[in-house]
Amino acid sequence: MNYGRIALAAVGGTVAYFVTGLALFMLVPQMVEEARKYTALFRSGEEQMARMPVIMVATLGAIVVLAVLYARGYRAGFGVAEGARFGALIGVFVVCAFVVHNYVNLNFGLTLMLMQAGAYFIEWTVVGTVIGLIYRPPA
Repeated sequence: MNYGRIALAAVGGTVAYFVTGLALFMLVPQMVEEARKYTALFRSGEEQMARMPVIMVATLGAIVVLAVLYARGYRAGFGVAEGARFGALIGVFVVCAFVVHNYVNLNFGLTLMLMQAGAYFIEWTVVGTVIGLIYRPPA
């Protein structure tokens, strides 16, 4: 495994995660409006921003794990396409294990669940694509 490339892929994947998330919130403002219907469930924007360093560190940690998993299963020659497939698998995992799980356990509606499912699937597919773009095994 190429540890330098794993670290670079993790940082690149983390940047891609937050840039994609911001873009999705800007392109689909209905998702924010839908979440605002559930004030008992979600923190205010100010409270979320105050905790942003925590989510940034946690997300970096999660993407380091993904970069290691990608590197361990790396097959030469695939790069971006393999990264996109890897990211799509992670996206399906997140939707099933996190989004749908929260929909069942928390009190929010189907519309928000579907919006979150789409957003998270896209985000994690982009992250996997970036990891695939950056990671290269040692020469």
